Amino acid sequence: MQELHTQTLTQLAAGMQRGDFSSVELIEVLLGRIESLDQSLNAFITVTADAALAAAARADDARAAGDAGVLNGLPVVHKDIFCTKGVTTTCGSRMLENFVSPYDATIVERLAAAGAVVLGKTNMDEFAMGSSSETSYFGPVRNPWDRERSPGGSSGGSAAAVAARLAPAATGTDTGGSIRQPAALTGTVGMKPTYGRVSRYGMVAFASSLDQAGVITRSTEDAALLLGVMAGFDQRDSTSIDRPVPDYVASLAKSLKGLRIGIVRQHFDAGLEEKTAAAVRESLAVLEAQGAILTEVDLPNLDLSVPTYYVVAPAECSSNMSRFDGVRFGHRAKDPEDLFDLYCRSRGEGFGAEVKRRIMTGTYVLSAGYYDAYYLKAQRVRQLIAQDFNKAFAEVDIIAGPTSPTPAFRLGDKTDDPITMYLNDIYTIGANLAGLPAISTPCGFVDGLPVGLHLVGPHFGEETVLRCAHQYQQQTDWHEACPEGYQ
Repeated sequence: MQELHTQTLTQLAAGMQRGDFSSVELIEVLLGRIESLDQSLNAFITVTADAALAAAARADDARAAGDAGVLNGLPVVHKDIFCTKGVTTTCGSRMLENFVSPYDATIVERLAAAGAVVLGKTNMDEFAMGSSSETSYFGPVRNPWDRERSPGGSSGGSAAAVAARLAPAATGTDTGGSIRQPAALTGTVGMKPTYGRVSRYGMVAFASSLDQAGVITRSTEDAALLLGVMAGFDQRDSTSIDRPVPDYVASLAKSLKGLRIGIVRQHFDAGLEEKTAAAVRESLAVLEAQGAILTEVDLPNLDLSVPTYYVVAPAECSSNMSRFDGVRFGHRAKDPEDLFDLYCRSRGEGFGAEVKRRIMTGTYVLSAGYYDAYYLKAQRVRQLIAQDFNKAFAEVDIIAGPTSPTPAFRLGDKTDDPITMYLNDIYTIGANLAGLPAISTPCGFVDGLPVGLHLVGPHFGEETVLRCAHQYQQQTDWHEACPEGYQ
């Protein structure tokens, strides 16, 4: 029998259904791997071993009684930005180092109701602000393909855990590429659904009009399985959209014959590393061989996506971070002289450098005299970018390109230059600004490091995006590659 830690979520579900192993046996294997391997990766902030074993035992009892859910006994890990009742939710920050949530996020509830077993909470850039998982108060996450390199961010802990076979699946959040970029850099599958498709209730906010919950898995089939459980209307989330959730898994088998794929002209510019471009073009040829029709599309305002994002996102960050004032919850400065001192020192001690940088930027662009010049103008450009996508989707079904301009970069290489770090999300930000579904799937290697193919669909086009990625995986085995030392 294939070793348990090497199996995908779908394979594990089938094995448990056959009675090859129990959920408790599976969880014990993975907890053992976390204990022995995570010290070198720092992918986890919290491991909930006792709770996981208890949940696995309940799952085994439910299966024996014929009352098993869709994910019964299957292990997942949550990015430490989702509130989990009775467990710390730190957001990778000193500000929430000791915060224990009194309630579960909606997606935590839904996965638990389907029978999933939570192994723990994963490390991340502080409050999801970063593209390298180096801004965490709990130390940087390391890429299992090369531990001297970044796994990407901000969902780097989730991506590293899945890539290293410490867990078969993980949740993540994507504000400007924070699921898809780490998926590309770690050789995993990262799916961001349409804005509003998955509830944001219980997900600590960074930039509310951009944040979206999603998944990181080892196969597209697993991503479809999890998304089907997580998606759906939630009356507790004002941004949640009341729309039926299709059977994402059932739609995967449909042929790609006649699928119109648009290749973004702006993506293959001077900023894209040549070897990465070659790998992506080879993957597009695989899709074309399956009957897809390739054509070039123009997104003329896409070059403005990074500056637009870094006005809109910090502005919303400034508003959302104001709740952390040392009064109600989170870090509180000792012996404040007055209210002003309490605010200043609590935030100064609790927030890291990148969070402070974005708060200051956001406060500036929202201030009197600058609102029209920066924030209002950025929102207008955001609409132009969304219109470019809409025009393109009138001609094609999917938009394709690279996920990241380069493979994984070395830890520390970009920390002193925030602008260079920000440009790492240049190909992914557009989907967030327009609220579109997108996926990154492994499509090759450059100098021994994974490369990702990025697929974007129209609003609520998750079925098509997942199908395209799945059919690509049926013809390739890049998504099955495992980093040395983690087999």
